[in-house]
Amino acid sequence: MIAKVILNPYSNRWNSQKRWPEAESALKAAGVDFDVAVSQKKGQITELAEQAVREKFSPIIIAGGDGSIGDTANGLMQAVQSSSGQTVPLGIIPMGSANDLVYTLGLPTDLTEAAKVIAAGKTRAMDVGRLNGRYFVNNSAACLEPYVTVKHEKIHWIKGMARYLVAAVQAILDKPEWHGDVQWDGERFSGKLSLISVGNGRRTGGFFMTPHADLFDGKLTLAFGYRRTRLGLFLALPSAFNEDKGNYVELEGMREVHATRISFHLDKPSPAHTDGELLPAWIQDFEYEILPKSLNVIVA
Repeated sequence: MIAKVILNPYSNRWNSQKRWPEAESALKAAGVDFDVAVSQKKGQITELAEQAVREKFSPIIIAGGDGSIGDTANGLMQAVQSSSGQTVPLGIIPMGSANDLVYTLGLPTDLTEAAKVIAAGKTRAMDVGRLNGRYFVNNSAACLEPYVTVKHEKIHWIKGMARYLVAAVQAILDKPEWHGDVQWDGERFSGKLSLISVGNGRRTGGFFMTPHADLFDGKLTLAFGYRRTRLGLFLALPSAFNEDKGNYVELEGMREVHATRISFHLDKPSPAHTDGELLPAWIQDFEYEILPKSLNVIVA
């Protein structure tokens, strides 16, 4: 069958467009027969992925970052729900700044090696999360984490992982906080919140926000808590950014649990994201669920 490659030229500040000729050559050298579609606007990746499934392309290969992967997964999941067929395999050409899902899956970041993995075609069914009807494959969050994303999108003078770290520092200096009522699988918490992160994967934006999450365990991992001071938040950074420094969820005021359903209400609107892509509006009510083994992804 012929694969469909969806290229997000904007990923990593247009770096994916610059690297596409290298990726194209790598796919051809690996023997992948493919057609290319280039995303021209925000939201189009989902449409292109769903259309590619209808047109019988397989696998669907996304050339982009984590947000692009999430958008592609939305298209594939929507296509499956509207038909009786199985999930079309998803291949990844990593061109993002963080490449968190690629890291968690143990996939190569080298384009030549990534193309070889796609050509081999080995697949595994991974879990998919859903927030208020929108699918995500790696992570979703409210409060501080997407607040960091808001800061991140305004930083243009730094590239790569350093942008996430600078954005995190800026967000902590603002020290936004909320009061929330959080429920998961029959349990409940009510109180102040600095952050609340829902992970299918372990890492997002280079930070291990849900360090014990597993893409294949049929559960979401919820990390939440409140740090009273800016210093307390800053002290959590090393262990969140570097897994060798320990887990920030073990710090005072933090908690990590695993659940199949999660819901929470915040006292005021918060930014929110799925796979690093900000929702168009700040919201107060969140409903999460896990869809076990719903997406076939090409693995090494």
